[in-house]
Amino acid sequence: MTDTTEIAVPAEAERATEPAGARRAGLTALRLPQLQALAVELGVPGTARMRKSELLDVIRAAQGSGAPAGEGTAAPAVRRPRRASAAEQVVPPADAAPAPSTAPAAQTAPAAQTAPTAPDATTGMNGANGANGADGAAQERRPAAEPAAREERRDDGRDERRAAREGERDARERADEVRAELDRVLAERERAADRGERTSRAERSRTDRAERAERGARSRVEAGDGTEARPEARTETSADGRPAREDRLSRRERTEARPDTRPDARADTRPEARTDGGDGFDDDEDGRGRRGRRGRYRDRDRTKRRGREGGPVVEEAVELSDDDVLLPVAGILDVLDSYAFIRTSGYLSGPNDVYVPLGQVKKAGLRAGDAVTGAVRQPREGEQQGQRQKFNALVRLDTVNGASPDEARKRPEFSKLTPLYPQERLRLETQPNILSTRIVDLVAPIGKGQRGLIVSPPKAGKTLMMQAIANAISVNNPEVHLMVVLVDERPEEVTDMQRSVRGEVIASTFDRPASDHTAVAELAIERAKRLVELGHDVVVLLDSITRLGRAYNLAAPASGRILSGGVDAAALYPPKRFFGAARNIEHGGSLTILASALVETGSKMDEVIFEEFKGTGNMELRLDRKLADKRVFPAVDVNPSGTRREEILLGREELQVMWKLRRVLTALDSQQALELLLSKLRETRSNTEFLMQVQKTSPGLGHED
Repeated sequence: MTDTTEIAVPAEAERATEPAGARRAGLTALRLPQLQALAVELGVPGTARMRKSELLDVIRAAQGSGAPAGEGTAAPAVRRPRRASAAEQVVPPADAAPAPSTAPAAQTAPAAQTAPTAPDATTGMNGANGANGADGAAQERRPAAEPAAREERRDDGRDERRAAREGERDARERADEVRAELDRVLAERERAADRGERTSRAERSRTDRAERAERGARSRVEAGDGTEARPEARTETSADGRPAREDRLSRRERTEARPDTRPDARADTRPEARTDGGDGFDDDEDGRGRRGRRGRYRDRDRTKRRGREGGPVVEEAVELSDDDVLLPVAGILDVLDSYAFIRTSGYLSGPNDVYVPLGQVKKAGLRAGDAVTGAVRQPREGEQQGQRQKFNALVRLDTVNGASPDEARKRPEFSKLTPLYPQERLRLETQPNILSTRIVDLVAPIGKGQRGLIVSPPKAGKTLMMQAIANAISVNNPEVHLMVVLVDERPEEVTDMQRSVRGEVIASTFDRPASDHTAVAELAIERAKRLVELGHDVVVLLDSITRLGRAYNLAAPASGRILSGGVDAAALYPPKRFFGAARNIEHGGSLTILASALVETGSKMDEVIFEEFKGTGNMELRLDRKLADKRVFPAVDVNPSGTRREEILLGREELQVMWKLRRVLTALDSQQALELLLSKLRETRSNTEFLMQVQKTSPGLGHED
């Protein structure tokens, strides 16, 4: 035993001369099952539930405590040898030096150790036996290390294949993004060619930008087959010298553990960009890292396109030079989905309309129906040659509804104003011989903010009645802004209305498409709302709301819900919105709407439309076709005509007289009641005189409260 110990000491002393870092690296490279087996060999109990770090500490402590040489001979490379004296250490010859190890870092233990040459035969024999024992220990460890080496090689192969797949996927994604960029550029060029509201200089600059973007996209397509698409061309070493596979796995674990809160984050969780050299700094302007090459231009125009909700709207300004001439322009603003126009020739579109970017509309706080003034650039010579008709763009905004643009932003919204019942009366009585307006003043008084229906069958005199009401309002209430909207009417009737009414006549004749009817009505009511927001009193006469409902039934997209008569359920909402805008505002301003409704036409559609509006108004004036056939004009059916809450508009004495008069008229039929009323009105010169006469002739009228 003494000789064996003396022979084994030089071998352990030789292993003691190895660097301590190599031994630590050998223990660290071992896997958990191998460490547990080594701990069992060293006689350490309770290693089944220990972690790797705890096992390393226990094994190092066991090796440092000086275990006997007979224990754990299967792993001599990782055992701490006993100290031997200098006299017992024998330097081995050159031919007996151990061969260098070619195994991976995990196999740090040498395969065999050669024993030193002994001076005598006995010592040499014992040394041979010790060498055979070391070879046997190495043979015992080799089967346990070979599966670990194979598994390590399989892990390396999987990592290489995964890196290759990721590189191919990155290359495919870059190619798809470049193709999408090319499609977007081509689509942008087509849209730029179709838009006719840009000047030639802006058109040329946008085309140049599109061409540069296309060339850049093509260069990226060609560069997509370069070294960036090949994952094997990248440096596979991290900054701290660790293998790139381990660095990549650690980054993947950090990426999966960290939630992605970016707004454009993808659904799949991919590893972050590979860092060339491991600096990890972000060199992109948009802060997306070096992998931003994949999505650097994906949303390049996302926040700059006009009308896009993804970001702030950017106004495309028209470039002006010193030689450009500015022309003044004025009109009504019509705001569409993604742009706006200033209608300079009325309420319908025309060739001289001025284009307004949506960004400028939002910046200045403009609304549909605003009367704006500004300036446009006069077209240069030859700009329109060989091109389609383009709309000139607004370059300067001067006034909005007669005020500065800054004041326009402070005005209230129409929908937030408080509606009330009409409280101020609109007197329609003008001359003694105009009996139609005098009858309306008696049987159906009108106030500011009234929402009234003139229910009339065909050929009952509704046009003459509306002309008389319009003229009476313009004479008695000159402060009121009068608007007459004619939808789907005869052209000669439009001319007659324009010549007889001192107000704003807005018309769309029956020979125009239904879309023009709806556009005229919507812009007209928006214009009226803008005036009410400024505190004005506006009166709108619509002829007729039935034809407006027909136009919406033709122009509006079908909802699939059809009512009786072929009326689409969605087509009745816009006319209701038009008619429902009438209201009396609490702190000043009013919108009065008097609309005619057609009945007894033989059309089921007209009946459905009238039934929808029958209970929405607070004033109703009925005309009778039978009276008109007998040539009794105005053909007003006195008994069903009336106004809700008329006690607010009439005085106390006038209200009592009217109630007594109605009791007398309801006892007669419609023709007798109208003839009696007309005969009494012809005998007097005013309604006041007529009511005083009725009060005197009616027995006991003045004594009732």
